[in-house]
Amino acid sequence: MSIIGIKEDIQAVLKEYDIDVTGIKTESYKGKKGVWWIDTPAGQKILKKEAYSYKTLEFIIAAMEHLMSNGIHMPEIIRTKKGNKYVLLDKTCYILSEAIAGKSLDYGSSESIKRVVQELAKFHKASKGFEAPTDCKIRTHLGGWVEKYREQVKKVKTYYDLEYSESDHSKFGKIILQEFPYFYERMEKAITGTDQPSYYQWVDEVRQAGGLCHQDFTAGNLILNKANDIFVLDTDSITIDIPLRDIRKLLNKIMKRRGEWDLILVKDILKWYQMKNPLKDRQWKVLNPTLTYPHLFVGIMSKYYERREKTWTEEKYLKRLKEMIKIEKSIDPIIENADIILPLS
Repeated sequence: MSIIGIKEDIQAVLKEYDIDVTGIKTESYKGKKGVWWIDTPAGQKILKKEAYSYKTLEFIIAAMEHLMSNGIHMPEIIRTKKGNKYVLLDKTCYILSEAIAGKSLDYGSSESIKRVVQELAKFHKASKGFEAPTDCKIRTHLGGWVEKYREQVKKVKTYYDLEYSESDHSKFGKIILQEFPYFYERMEKAITGTDQPSYYQWVDEVRQAGGLCHQDFTAGNLILNKANDIFVLDTDSITIDIPLRDIRKLLNKIMKRRGEWDLILVKDILKWYQMKNPLKDRQWKVLNPTLTYPHLFVGIMSKYYERREKTWTEEKYLKRLKEMIKIEKSIDPIIENADIILPLS
């Protein structure tokens, strides 16, 4: 068996399973995280090395099991010889699961987008009733939006003030000086709009009834198999929160791919979601403030001043900034026509 190219010995992990390994291929490896394709006579498996603790993994597994018990298709977790759901080796967690054969969905057609959106709605509906195990490390963003927004605004305002105080500015910095006041106003408006009873009432409802968000529910994380079933992959970031977290992220992802916001498509997406997991009028009205908040602008500004993308050139940062500003400003008609777009009764 060749294991050339694998950056650490995973044979000890695989020996914990009752499988015959005929080949190993590294999909990705980043030190604390890794993904390997494992060939066996019974088909391919996926072995993942996780960067978080076993207490967090137990939360994720419990969330997956709840979703699967309510009709969401996910790769089956393979148990060890001892019946465990993961291997803990040198304080590092490894989990083995079945590999799903099929094709990824995309955003190339309205029908494909509709399938992604309605699967998200089913995911949220299936998540109701979830209760995290008492001894796990719970992942949650529930009720934390306003505080998070305020922290981000304080941070990027500091970057703006520092840029303003400089005598010389890069091309990136000049654009920030020009555009930041507009986006700062939108940030403040979004915080005020979110910090309302409708948001906190929804938070309380999820706290009582249970609810999960995937956080990366994109076409690339969905596999359509031969039986026409959609399998949801990569639940590493699953968390407890109101459904709008995923809806907003998916809208941003789709519109970013298109280069601008499309009012008709947004209306269709919300309508498609409503068909499978109907939300109340007061819940839908929480969407407008979170769309008003310029997530993409804040993201690229933070990346630049914190130099988080080590391989990016100044030109790439500048190009990405211009793209994000264009997309963010194209959302204005969506925000202004919210009552027309939202699937209100």
